[in-house]
Amino acid sequence: MPPEEVALSVIIVNYNVCYFLEQALLSVRRAGEKLGRPLEVFVVDNNSVDGSVAMVRARFPEVILMANHDNPGFSKANNQAMRVAKGQYVLLLNPDTVVEEDTFRLCCEFMDAHPRCGGLGVKMLDGQGKFLPESKRGLPTPAVAFYKIFGLARLFPKSRRFGRYHLGFLSPDETHEIEVLSGAFMLMRSAALAEVGLLDEDYFMYGEDIDLSYRLTQGGWQNFYYPGTRIIHYKGESTKRTSVNYVFVFYRAMVIFARKHFAPERAGTFSVLINAAIWLRAGAAVAQRLLLRAAPVLLDAGLIYAGMYVLKTYWEHNHKYVREPYPAQYMLVAVPAYIAVWLVSAFLSGGYDRPFRAGRLVRGIVVGTLLISALSNFLDAWRFSKALILLGGIWAVAALLLRRAAGNFVRYRRFGLSENQQRNVGIVGSAEESHRVRQLLEQAAVPARVIGYIEPASNVGGAEGAVVAGVVAGPAAAGAAGKTAAPPPDDLLGEVRQLEDIIRIYGLDELVFCGRDLPASQIIGLMAGLPQHPPVAFKILPPGSQYIIGSSGKDSPGDYYALDITLNLFRPEQVRNKRLLDIVSSLLLLVLSPVLVWFEADRAGFLRNCLRVLAGARTWVGLRHAAAPQTATRAILSPADAVPATTPLDEATRRRLELLYAKDYHPATDWRVMAQCFRQLGREE
Repeated sequence: MPPEEVALSVIIVNYNVCYFLEQALLSVRRAGEKLGRPLEVFVVDNNSVDGSVAMVRARFPEVILMANHDNPGFSKANNQAMRVAKGQYVLLLNPDTVVEEDTFRLCCEFMDAHPRCGGLGVKMLDGQGKFLPESKRGLPTPAVAFYKIFGLARLFPKSRRFGRYHLGFLSPDETHEIEVLSGAFMLMRSAALAEVGLLDEDYFMYGEDIDLSYRLTQGGWQNFYYPGTRIIHYKGESTKRTSVNYVFVFYRAMVIFARKHFAPERAGTFSVLINAAIWLRAGAAVAQRLLLRAAPVLLDAGLIYAGMYVLKTYWEHNHKYVREPYPAQYMLVAVPAYIAVWLVSAFLSGGYDRPFRAGRLVRGIVVGTLLISALSNFLDAWRFSKALILLGGIWAVAALLLRRAAGNFVRYRRFGLSENQQRNVGIVGSAEESHRVRQLLEQAAVPARVIGYIEPASNVGGAEGAVVAGVVAGPAAAGAAGKTAAPPPDDLLGEVRQLEDIIRIYGLDELVFCGRDLPASQIIGLMAGLPQHPPVAFKILPPGSQYIIGSSGKDSPGDYYALDITLNLFRPEQVRNKRLLDIVSSLLLLVLSPVLVWFEADRAGFLRNCLRVLAGARTWVGLRHAAAPQTATRAILSPADAVPATTPLDEATRRRLELLYAKDYHPATDWRVMAQCFRQLGREE
């Protein structure tokens, strides 16, 4: 017999999200088993350095792996797999997703029943079970794009005029014919792709799904939104909305789309409007980030300044030897200088680091007070009152601590200085998996208190059922259940059918679902069905995984708890020390550049890199081969560059050396690497 035709080709493009990819592939494997028809799965890895390729090879031997040696972008990577895919249908799936067990079967049946359906999207939920509006979208015509860019779509999401980008006027619980599918889950008919072509590789990221969706409709095919099945998508469209890079990449993709598909005269006008909007949005993004970062410091400065004014007035009227007002420059110059010294000293001592420690802030203010007092001895014209300096230091400590306590009360309705309140965690799964979750949380040093576990299925008539009645309904119900029931484990809280009551009674802040014990459809159903008040965070432990995965919402990137080593390089105090080292070294190199530049292999690059490091756009030494947080500054040198070797080091060795550097980081290491690689300070990345 000839082999049966492949029904579905699933394509996942991955870049440094090993933990999400693992969970996505586990859900794909389960959905493939329920499909009942031949399936092939592709993973195209865009040169990840986090072990993604090794994980796929070890855990998913059935997957067709394409490991690129560079990052060609989302469109090119998907096209690599689509050119060799054999499926009747092709699904482009993001790695940060979880599909229900019936998703593939139901979607393929829908496509079978609608022969003119060229593309299909499904209901997407974020990591908190909330509906993602990008599940269904309209075509970004100049008017629609204008409404989105300038905020009218957000103000009137259900308006038929202003809300067309996300089609907010269409019910998310009904099937609709739509114009644009989401690239996170984009199921397409291979016959349609053969007619209209694959993804346009002019788009590096963002916009390619809009372009292909539009070409499908232009080719006479239909696109549908189908809510009959759901997926979790951890990173929604607005994940990086405050990122300047996101603003430029996303809206320039819209310019490419306009130039390609709209009439030339309209495209020109649209391009001008979009480019103007890009700079406006980029400026707003920069201003927002600066304001968010500066707000605590500005508030602290304002509180100290107000207190110093009160202290000055009190001292003038009650304790000053000569009852005369202090000169105007005291409040205009001296006090702002005091405040700057106090706050800089508090920052350098870790007073603004997280988690907050009161001792660091007090230490910083004390050091600042001593410094101000000492410096004032050398400036006769600015020597006002040692008593006011001392009282100001005391007030600075009190004001900054009270400001943090008040902030915590506003946010968490509790007084206290700690921002990270210990979470009450409930585990939904078997006793065995509950034990594994506890071990992961403990070894990852997560500040959480595990209250107990919730059985995923009802155990009617058993001892556990009797105690559940006692826990949820009260002691009388427990007594009525009978005295002969054997006592259950101490940390059993009840059954999943009573989850809402358990959350309320025990004040749970977080639920961890065990993927081995609950199907994805049940997990997604619970996330979507549980009330949002009180708010509960959701995370998932995939079967056999070392990662507990979750997200706080569509505006936050996914996160995870894992048994990873603690990297000293990314601790707040070391980040600060490294930045100070970069500033001092860059200034020193620039001062000595008339001499040093003659010893550099790339003289222009040396001066350019000095300015880049000084501005914070680069760091002299860091991770160039190993995975680093997205917030990490790009490095000019790697610690592996300073290793004497007769032959070039391979990538695996370089990554190991960088991880050792990050784990045991000390600023002296950077000085050593810079000295040993001095002639390379001008090189490009």
